[in-house]
Amino acid sequence: MVKPKKTCLAVFFQCSDGYTTSLNLRELLKEDVLLAYKLNGRFLGVPLGAPLRLVVPDKYGYKSVMWIERIIFMKEGKLGYWEKRGYSNTADVWKNDRFASSRRKN
Repeated sequence: MVKPKKTCLAVFFQCSDGYTTSLNLRELLKEDVLLAYKLNGRFLGVPLGAPLRLVVPDKYGYKSVMWIERIIFMKEGKLGYWEKRGYSNTADVWKNDRFASSRRKN
């Protein structure tokens, strides 16, 4: 088990298909968030997100990532695949927060 440094405020996920996203560490520590490698006592298969899958119930689906191959603890969040394309970085389903309030030009 890894314990992040006190300076860590966000976590960045890189997946084997090139997908990326980040989440606030406080959000990841909620009781209903899962970082899963097994389902019903059996290791996940690739169709279910092996080797590691993140499930974040209070966020839109683009924050619940599959095929995680790297987890990076950071001082601040970093925009991922969909966030760079105008989706909200907070992705709060309860606030209907799907799109960034201002889109950044690349």
